[in-house]
Amino acid sequence: MKREYDVIVVGAGAAGLYGALQFPENVSVLLISKRELPLSNSSLAQGGVAAVLDKSHDNFKLHIADTLIAGKYKNNLAAIEVLVSEGPQDVLKLKEMGVAFDLDASGKMMMTLEAGHSRHRIVHHKDSTGRAIVDALIEKVKEHKNVDILENTLLYSLEKADNGFFAGLILDNGEQAFVGAKYCIMASGGIGRVYQYTTNSAIATGDGITLAHMLGARIKHLSWIQFHPTAFAAEADRERFLISEAVRGEGAVLLNCDGERFAFNYDERGELAPRDVVSNAIILESRKKGNENFYLDITDKDPEFVKNRFPMIYERCLEEGIDITKDRIPVFPCQHYLMGGIDVDLNARTTVDRLYAAGECSHTGVHGANRLASNSLLEALVFSRRAAQDITEKLKNDNGASVGELPPKESLEGNELPHGLRTEIRKIMQTSHFVIPDPSAVPAGLKRAKEIKDLLLNGHYKIDHNFVEARSLACVACIILEEVSNDSE
Repeated sequence: MKREYDVIVVGAGAAGLYGALQFPENVSVLLISKRELPLSNSSLAQGGVAAVLDKSHDNFKLHIADTLIAGKYKNNLAAIEVLVSEGPQDVLKLKEMGVAFDLDASGKMMMTLEAGHSRHRIVHHKDSTGRAIVDALIEKVKEHKNVDILENTLLYSLEKADNGFFAGLILDNGEQAFVGAKYCIMASGGIGRVYQYTTNSAIATGDGITLAHMLGARIKHLSWIQFHPTAFAAEADRERFLISEAVRGEGAVLLNCDGERFAFNYDERGELAPRDVVSNAIILESRKKGNENFYLDITDKDPEFVKNRFPMIYERCLEEGIDITKDRIPVFPCQHYLMGGIDVDLNARTTVDRLYAAGECSHTGVHGANRLASNSLLEALVFSRRAAQDITEKLKNDNGASVGELPPKESLEGNELPHGLRTEIRKIMQTSHFVIPDPSAVPAGLKRAKEIKDLLLNGHYKIDHNFVEARSLACVACIILEEVSNDSE
C-alpha cells in the first residue's frame, strides 16, 4: 500500500468493483473492502439486472414508466433516464468481462419477469446473479496493476486536508494507518444491520453514510427503506436469506396461514405488485388473521424446472428442511434495501467537493420511494462508471498535486464498549419504522438513539470494528427517526 492515491474507493460490491475498473492505468486507486472481497450485498442479489436489451418487445419508455410506478412517482426522472438509456451497455460490458448470464439455445441472454415490470427484461445467472457479477469483477480488478486492494480493512475516519484532498484513517488487523487521496468514491452499501432482521450481509451497517454525514454531505430520504415481502422466515437468524422476486415471477403464489391466496384482496396485481405493496398486504393480513405464518408455493411447477431455475434457493431451503418442489416456503417481510442515502447528482457527486457516492449508500433519486426489482445492480454499474469518468476528467487538471502532510496516528486504546447497544438500536428501529411504521414509537426511540450516539461520540472507547459499527448504526438510526419525526410535524 502506498501513502497516497488518486482515488480511494470504499466498498467492494458491484459499485466499488465496477467503478475501480473504469479508471485508466495511470490513475492510482485504493479499493478498501471491509471484509473479504466476495462478502457484499451485491453478492447476495439473486434475481438479476433489469435492462432493455431487446427493443422488439421492450423500450426505454416502458422501463422508465415501471420505475416511476414502483417509486410512487417520487423518483428523479433525469436519473432514471440516465439509468435506463445507459444501463444496457454496462450490462453488455459485464457479459464481455465474463459474467455467465443464462443463455437460450440460440445464445441470446434469457430474460425473466419480476414484480412491477411490464416486460421480461431481467437478465440473470440462475438465482445467484449478484455473486456471478461480483466474482467476475473481482477477477478483473485483480488484473489491474493500478488498483491496490485491502481486504478486512475498515475506514474509521475520513477528513479533509487543508488543500481539499482526503486523509483517511484505516484499521487493518488492529493496525492503523493514514492514507491520502485526491478523490473518494463511497460505495459502502446499505444499512440493513440497523434492523433485527435483514437480507443484508454483515457489512451493511451504514459506515459510509455516517462518514459522509460527518463530513457534512447531504443525506436524503434515509427513511425510504424497502422491506422485501418474501424473506425466508427462519426462527433465529438475523440475516435472512431472500426468496427472490423471480420465484413469484415464475408462478409462485403467496398464501396466508390458512393456505389461501390473499394478495389480490389488497391489489389487483396480486403477488406481482411492487414489493412495498406486497409487504403491506402481508402485514395487514397478519393483523386480520392474528397470525404471522405466510408461505410461497411453487409446487405446481415441474420439479426439474424449479431446481434448474433456482438452484441456490433450492439448496438453501433444503438446509432448512424445506424442499421447495414439494413444500411451501415460510416467508415474512424484513429489511432489504435503502432507497435514500448520500445525495448525489447525475455524475455521483455529493455536496462535499471531491466526494462521490455510488450503489446502495447513495441517493440518486432513481428508485423514488420504492425500488423496482433488479434496478439496484443497474444503478450501481451506471453511476459508479459515471463517477469514475468524472473523476478521471478532473484529475487532468490536478497537475500532479500532492495530498500533503497526513495527520499523526491516534491511540486506539480505550474502554470496552457497553454490551447490547447495537441490539437496542435494532429493537428501536424494528418497533418504530418497520413495514407499516408506528409514529407513536418514534419520539421515545429517537430520544434513546440520540443518547446512544452521544455516548459513543463523547466517550473514550477502544477503536475497533465493534465501535465503528455501533457508531454507524446509532448515527443512521438518528437520521432516519429525525426525518420521520420531521415529516410527521
